[in-house]
Amino acid sequence: MSTNDTLITDLKAIVKPYIQNQEAFDSLNADTDFINDLKINSANLVDVVLDIEDKFDIEIDNESMDKMLNVKAALEIIETKLEEKY
Repeated sequence: MSTNDTLITDLKAIVKPYIQNQEAFDSLNADTDFINDLKINSANLVDVVLDIEDKFDIEIDNESMDKMLNVKAALEIIETKLEEKY
């Protein structure tokens, strides 16, 4: 399993409590949009970011948070923050 697959698995576990569209969640991929596809509201998106920070022990700044609208962007931000950490 690649790092990316592991991150997607972790990300799915994090967003699952907040999703409103199970079908989109079941077919989640890099292009899945948190708000438009999974129907996560903006308040819950903040919770998702906080959960990501806790899970990966990273800090996501506001600029990165604003870009974290889909799975691909989230994975890129997580990977970048993890690289900066080590």
